[in-house]
Amino acid sequence: MNENSEVVAGSFRDPSGFVFRRNGVFYRQVNESYKEDYERLMGSGLYEELTDKDLLIPHEEVDLAPPVPGEAYKVIKPRKVQFISYPYEWCFSQFKDAALTTLKIQEIALEFGMSLKDSSSFNIQFQRNQPVFIDTLSFEEYREGQPWVAYRQFCQHFLAPLAIMSYTDIRLNQLLRVYLDGIPLDMASSLLPLGSRFRFTLLSHIHLHARSQEHFSDRVKAVKQVNKDGKKMSRTALLGLIDSLESAIKRLTWKSRDTLWSDYYGGSSNYSSQALEHKKEIVGNYLEEVGPEEVWDLGANVGLFSRISSRKGIRTISFDFDPGCVESNYLKCKEDGSGNTLPLLLDLTNPTPDVGWGSKERMSIMERGPTDAALALALVHHLAISNNTPFPKIADFLNQICSYLIVEFIPKGDEQVQKLLASREDVFADYSQDNFLKSFERKFSIMASEGVKDSGRTIYLMESR
Repeated sequence: MNENSEVVAGSFRDPSGFVFRRNGVFYRQVNESYKEDYERLMGSGLYEELTDKDLLIPHEEVDLAPPVPGEAYKVIKPRKVQFISYPYEWCFSQFKDAALTTLKIQEIALEFGMSLKDSSSFNIQFQRNQPVFIDTLSFEEYREGQPWVAYRQFCQHFLAPLAIMSYTDIRLNQLLRVYLDGIPLDMASSLLPLGSRFRFTLLSHIHLHARSQEHFSDRVKAVKQVNKDGKKMSRTALLGLIDSLESAIKRLTWKSRDTLWSDYYGGSSNYSSQALEHKKEIVGNYLEEVGPEEVWDLGANVGLFSRISSRKGIRTISFDFDPGCVESNYLKCKEDGSGNTLPLLLDLTNPTPDVGWGSKERMSIMERGPTDAALALALVHHLAISNNTPFPKIADFLNQICSYLIVEFIPKGDEQVQKLLASREDVFADYSQDNFLKSFERKFSIMASEGVKDSGRTIYLMESR
């Protein structure tokens, strides 16, 4: 191994090659074992077709010493993905778009005599709120009669999660933090209600598929998949399978209007129109002052302030723990063409951890930082009161993830704080603006502060020490 190279932990499973980093730049080694399929991908026109349609991340071949020369065929430099996200951080519509994109890529690949050998949801990332496939080495030659070897994986990574999110509970997408190779089909079958069995696509692709796995290993079925006449799967049958999966995905829906915080700015907030406009002005001015390239909006709700950042050309990751908020935010971004904003699910009280092999295969939210600037608006009181998190711990966490912080303090007398205290004993004697400042000044230098008109709230601009 070249000592100047660092292999990316999430790519070690693929015998065709791996991603590595050298001098802060990401590359991919293509192994000699993948030579024929790589040449077919590049020479058949499939690569151009997919990259022209923004379905596959483009790359360039580079003259660079490979990390493992004895196995290497080529080194390629993929276009950089600005922010890596994971399926358990996606809202329902992001998941659905990712699934349909994977099927579309498989359909196009067949037109060029190739097929996806890997349909992992981790192979999808979002660029300008459009799903794009990032694993260049997932394509192989299609042979007539060959079944789709990635069928089971697609069902576990896409169809099963979407079905249980739609039919059972939207929060069950968090199962993917535990089951990194997709939700087991027997589990999905047991979680789905009886009514799902009356939808033929779910009956066949989840319930009956799960039952068949009780008798046959997936590998044997992938190699020996046959119909009742003993014939291999024809190309027409394979296209029918893809069409059936596409139909199943498109018919799955989820309505976000019933979640707790998705109507915060539509009526649940106690901001007057004057206060809200002044708050927007303050945040906009602070962003202009620090000029970040990237912002993390923590507790972004439906992305109202994320869009202030985004409109300034700042790459903005818009986090919220409420699936309804993230869903509304994503759909609004797609409608407006807000490509600079990426809405994602994140529970700050239990943030995305390092998971997978050696706890390094998928990165924690901390590892994907720090960001240039973070917004923490109408957030601290939730962490301090709803989750009993002391100010020093909040300040320490925020200090680790950003260089600049735009943070709002809401006093105890505010209506929103009183709502949090209404159903519990007030044991928060330390919840005061003085204690807030003492705690944060240990980790940050205060650059500016301004009270929000028509409210008792204050917004601070801080720089990490």
